[in-house]
Amino acid sequence: MTRRASLMRRWARRLRQSEGGTAFVEFALTAPVFLLVLLGIFDYCWQMYAQQVLQGAVAKAGRDSALETHSADQSALDARVAAQVKQVFASATVTFNRRVFDDYSDIRPLRWVDSNGNGIQDPSPEDCWEDGGRQGNGGADDVVQYTVTMRFDRVLPVWRMLGQPQSTTLSSTTLLRNQPFAAGGEVEAEVCG
Repeated sequence: MTRRASLMRRWARRLRQSEGGTAFVEFALTAPVFLLVLLGIFDYCWQMYAQQVLQGAVAKAGRDSALETHSADQSALDARVAAQVKQVFASATVTFNRRVFDDYSDIRPLRWVDSNGNGIQDPSPEDCWEDGGRQGNGGADDVVQYTVTMRFDRVLPVWRMLGQPQSTTLSSTTLLRNQPFAAGGEVEAEVCG
C-alpha cells in the first residue's frame, strides 16, 4: 500500500469519527437546497419589482393618454412607458396593445375564433379574437383598454437550473375613458368572420 493511500484512509477514518465531519456532510447535503431556495426568493422579488415598475409606468401613461393632447397619436406615451421600463430593465422588450370599446359594459372576455377549424391559433387574419372592441386609440368618450407587455431575462440562473426558460413575460393593463373633446361615435366591434 502506498503512502498516499494510507494517508487517505487515516483521514477518512478521522472524518468518520469526528463530529465536524458530520456537520460537513450535512452542510454539503443542505447547502444546494438552501441556495436554490434563496436564489428563488431573490428572483421572485426581482419579478415583483419588475411588475411594480411596469404597473407604475402604465398607470401614468393611462392618466396622460386621457388628455386631448394625446388623442391622435399616442406613440409618445408608448415611448415614455418603454423608456421608464428600460431605465431599470435595459434589455426588456416592451409591446403595446390598445382595444377600444364604446362603454365599460361592452368589454367582454377575450374569445378566440378558429376561422379555419384547424384547432391551432393561427395569426390574424386566419383566426381572430373577439372581445366586443377593436384595435386603436378610440375617439371622444370611448373606453380604451391599454395593455403593456414586457419580456425580459431573469437575473439569476435559478430557472435554467430547474429546466425553465430564462426569460419571463409580465403585463399590466389599465382602463381609461377618453375625454369628451369632440363628437363621439359608436365603436364598431371587430367581428370574426
